Amino acid sequence: MSSPLPDRINTFGQDLLRRYGQRVHKLAINAGFTCPNRDGSKGRGGCTFCNNVSFSPNARRQPDISEQIAAGRQVVARRTGARRFIAYFQAYTNTYADVASLSELYGSALAEPDVIGLSVGTRPDCVPDAVLDLLCRYRDLGHEVWLELGLQSAFDATLERVNRGHGFGEYRQAVRAARARGLKVCTHLIVGLPGEDSTHAHNSLARVLDHGVDGLKLHPLHVVKGTRLANDWRRGGYRPWSLSEYTQTAADLVERTPADVVYHRLTGTASPQILLAPEWCRFKWRVIDGIAAELVRRDTHQGSALAAPLQIQEKQAWNWSARLATSRH
Repeated sequence: MSSPLPDRINTFGQDLLRRYGQRVHKLAINAGFTCPNRDGSKGRGGCTFCNNVSFSPNARRQPDISEQIAAGRQVVARRTGARRFIAYFQAYTNTYADVASLSELYGSALAEPDVIGLSVGTRPDCVPDAVLDLLCRYRDLGHEVWLELGLQSAFDATLERVNRGHGFGEYRQAVRAARARGLKVCTHLIVGLPGEDSTHAHNSLARVLDHGVDGLKLHPLHVVKGTRLANDWRRGGYRPWSLSEYTQTAADLVERTPADVVYHRLTGTASPQILLAPEWCRFKWRVIDGIAAELVRRDTHQGSALAAPLQIQEKQAWNWSARLATSRH
């Protein structure tokens, strides 16, 4: 029995399949970056919830980008049959370097013949104009390029509480600068941050949509070893959300999202070796199926609460190799 998800939500996988005529899969890259909220530029210790391995459980620092791509390519090809890939610079802050270094790293990934684009994860306060212009150059060569901004919450009080090191104002500026250049932006939101409930999640989404966005990622908050959040949880100072609470809120957010916004992710998993709570975060498909089942139960879909029907346009498959060849002459 096929999943009802593609009929209810505009997912990144389906979006890529429509546009490229074949499966395209992200390959996670660890390029050895740090974070200004760890090295003293913005703060020390990072976010209270952050043990970065929890967001990239398969990543290992390997200086050779091509080796990481080769290893990921083999795994993904066996699992999904994908033959085209997007290099996802994921761990920590992947714009936190000089432009020459970034150009070398990004260029090494795009030199792989089956890598058609980049997805660059970073903080809203680490996207200077020079970096945006670099990403635009790759976009103008015909590559798929996404700027992924880890906002997590649109509430400054929450961002301060979790020691995020930036506010919503920095996010607003980054989005304005990126979208003025025509770069696609995917915003990350964490559901269940300390001091927040479903109303906060709804309002964070509304503020993100107000400023324009092309893609979204939703994550439940993980309590993982080696974090200040873990200490709060052990003392009873933080209560993780239940699976039901998360799936219902995620369904609410999907209903309030315009149909042309692409959902890159609806949940996140953490390595069993470091995950403390909630236990259900170990099971990605249980969460995804729960969100889909909730939408089926409600007989709703992405954009339902906006009175806008989900009409995903069929797009002609893009001859990406021909476009890249043409753009290089």
